[in-house]
Amino acid sequence: MARDGRSIVRDGPWGFIFLVAYIGAAIYFVSASDGSFWGVVLGLLQAIVWPAYVVFHVLQAIGA
Repeated sequence: MARDGRSIVRDGPWGFIFLVAYIGAAIYFVSASDGSFWGVVLGLLQAIVWPAYVVFHVLQAIGA
């Protein structure tokens, strides 16, 4: 904490990593879509929630 009561937050590298992960997921899901407008929109929405897909499939694979 700084002397004047402000805290110093250094989350920049994590933000960059999440941005790169989103861009990669967006490229994957949009390329897997049929190319229509709503297919692209759905691909971008799937790119936002792709960690939920990963957790779901991992839990399915281990039989939980």
